[in-house]
Amino acid sequence: MYWTLELASKLEDAPWPATKDELIDYAVRSGAPLEVIENLQEIEDEGDVYESIEDIWPDYPS
Repeated sequence: MYWTLELASKLEDAPWPATKDELIDYAVRSGAPLEVIENLQEIEDEGDVYESIEDIWPDYPS
């Protein structure tokens, strides 16, 4: 899994907080690049709710 600023920016308008499945659904519906969907699918899902992109990619520049 790798994130870039361009890929992460595709999730800026996601419905935070969100689960992994909700983020994947959002990415598909919003036409995000396949890399974004693949990165989300690689997240270990323990039923976590993510508050923001920083929960997924801690190095996201804020």
